[in-house]
Amino acid sequence: MPRPIRWSDQRDAAMPPSRRPPAALRFACDPGTNFVRPKTQTHSARRPSGLGLMTLASAAALAAGGARAQAPTPLPAVRVQADAELSRPVDASSLGEAALANGRAATSDTARLLGTLPGVALQTGGAVSSLPVLRGLADDRVRILTDGMTAASACANHMNPPLSYVDPTNVGRATVLPGVTPVSLGGDSIGGTILVDTPPPAFATEAESPRWDASVSTFYRSNGDSITTAGTVGAATQRVSLGYAGSWAQGHDYVDGNGNKVLSTNYQTANHQGTLGVQGENSLFVLKGGVQIMPYQGFPNQRMDLKGNHSSYVNGSYTRDLGWGKVDLRLWWQDVRHYMNFLADKGGDATGGMPMKTHGTTLGYRVKLDLPVGERHLLRVGSDLEALRLKDWWPPVGTGMMSPNTYLNINNGTRTRLGVFGEWEARWTDAWSTLLGARIDTVWMDTGTVQPYSWTSMMSAADIAAAKVFNAQNRARTDVNLDLTALTRYEATETLTGEFGYARKTRSPNLYERYAWGAGNMAQSMIGWFGDVNYYRGNIDLKPEVAHTVSVSAVWHDAAKESWEARITPYYTYVDDFIGVTRVGSLAQGGTTIAKLQFANRDAQIYGVDVSGRAVLWRGQDYGTVGVQGVIGWLQGNYIDSGKSLYHMMPLNAQAALTHQLGGWTSRAELRLVAPKALVDGDRYEPSTPGFAVMNLRTSYEWRNVRLDFAIENLLNQQYYEPLGGVDYADWRATGRVGELGSVPAPGRTFIAGVTFRL
Repeated sequence: MPRPIRWSDQRDAAMPPSRRPPAALRFACDPGTNFVRPKTQTHSARRPSGLGLMTLASAAALAAGGARAQAPTPLPAVRVQADAELSRPVDASSLGEAALANGRAATSDTARLLGTLPGVALQTGGAVSSLPVLRGLADDRVRILTDGMTAASACANHMNPPLSYVDPTNVGRATVLPGVTPVSLGGDSIGGTILVDTPPPAFATEAESPRWDASVSTFYRSNGDSITTAGTVGAATQRVSLGYAGSWAQGHDYVDGNGNKVLSTNYQTANHQGTLGVQGENSLFVLKGGVQIMPYQGFPNQRMDLKGNHSSYVNGSYTRDLGWGKVDLRLWWQDVRHYMNFLADKGGDATGGMPMKTHGTTLGYRVKLDLPVGERHLLRVGSDLEALRLKDWWPPVGTGMMSPNTYLNINNGTRTRLGVFGEWEARWTDAWSTLLGARIDTVWMDTGTVQPYSWTSMMSAADIAAAKVFNAQNRARTDVNLDLTALTRYEATETLTGEFGYARKTRSPNLYERYAWGAGNMAQSMIGWFGDVNYYRGNIDLKPEVAHTVSVSAVWHDAAKESWEARITPYYTYVDDFIGVTRVGSLAQGGTTIAKLQFANRDAQIYGVDVSGRAVLWRGQDYGTVGVQGVIGWLQGNYIDSGKSLYHMMPLNAQAALTHQLGGWTSRAELRLVAPKALVDGDRYEPSTPGFAVMNLRTSYEWRNVRLDFAIENLLNQQYYEPLGGVDYADWRATGRVGELGSVPAPGRTFIAGVTFRL
């Protein structure tokens, strides 16, 4: 018979009541570690599981920016939660509160917070719009949920990815599932899942009701004179909670290690979010709504810049314990109005340029029901819907080639996905467990007729012909996609856990991949989110891409899961009908060669290994705790037909950190090593990059209601180039388009300082 759980609450009891998380969300973790294991509510007859050493959440009840106080009032008991770790692969990883706090001071880009986790790389672009890459797969191939909702990129250059709508100061927890993902967490994606949540509502205890809290934070980064200010305020009773979180960030062009300005790296953004929470005896209702106002953001590796992004959203969720099961309901809506043109670094002015506007609206829901079957099994069934409506148009300019009509790039395009799924979690013995899941998604896509700038101009001849062909076609497409997931986990001993996983994951093309119809050079140059400034054209006959992934994970740790841990995950992914490109031409532009590409289905494969670990080297009252952490990643990917490398394959890389904590002091010395990038995508003229080593130093001090942060990034002021940073189009254009396009230089030495006050 399995033994009953006996969790110790000593750590929670030691915390001040105003900082203590709700009981249902409490965690056991060492300060500063990225590897977190939750205390889960289970049936009384179930023993503690060692199956998942990393949780899908870290410090959700802690404050945004380390500043938002959370109430100790327990959330409603959920008796059917069973073993919450079972549905999470052991290669998943979460950011601890210490890592989140360090990241908030260092960046305004939420995606950058994830850069220290195994299997994660970053395709950099704008200062707040990096694209996470999970084991070689990026952008729409990765499912990103922010507070449980999805957000499609309403931009032909994907300048407004999902994580750009969440400021780092408002991240309460962040989790990455880089490979085999349960079907309940992902559909219409092949590259894993990222979960980012803002802090949950805080409720008052009986003794303090009503309660009030507030915080203010400010951070300064010397390179680019970047500044962030953020604040929170909240009020709550035992049943009702109201909260607000807001932030504003701005930065100028940064300089590289040689002291040269890197053009088009400036930005400004503001985010505001309100939260309402209402809890009953067995239920919790949360309503969040917010706006983002982003006046501008430069992109050094794109032909265009962002000159306006306004987003509004409403996101409501309801959870209830029905006694015989648990139901989760979510409904959300988002409206995005996006504007691209040239900023000053690319010669932009107030009246000319090339205006490009996009309006996207997304409506979605998710329904999930957990049903326990006995003490060892759990069934999970659900349905979700995402309905996107998008219009992308380019207003005419003057009387030249961009006139007299409005260019209709995507005319009322629609993409609606309806999915149903089922999962079965089973614990066969104390050591063996399985998770099996299946999902069916139906994707309907369509768009209206289009038009070029002119129906008569000789300069629009290619676009005129392409528009006539496009308008004459039946543009509606329907895909029926099947996803399967199987995980088998074996807890061999108290110090060793193994897991084997297989997933069949499917993704349908996005609206631009299918419907970007332009055939003229100028029109094609405006399509693409890859940072290579090549010309792209859609393909209405694209098929969904289907990825088959297998992975094997092994995790070693001490019996108490506190002193040390090591894990390794080799993986292999074969993608049928991978949505890649074929080169249909090229042209000389200035001193370089630009590829003309069309999206096309081609089989591909990606394989690699992730290694990570941590250890406590010393623990004592007089000298504090000293530890080490490390991550190593290696992968390769290629097309099956040609053997050529896929685009943006991260070279061998490693990260190591020496950590120290004593009282309120927490410090880190970091070393990042990246090998030269020699395997590149020749079809895209992808540049190679040299290897590099970069050091960072960070320290923070907390005393009562104040936290101070200090850091130096790129300590030795190295000149280096991110392998996935794309080409430096902004500098190439500013210097007269002379010579070949080079890579975007990374920032030089940066001094960071920050302070947070809590009330």
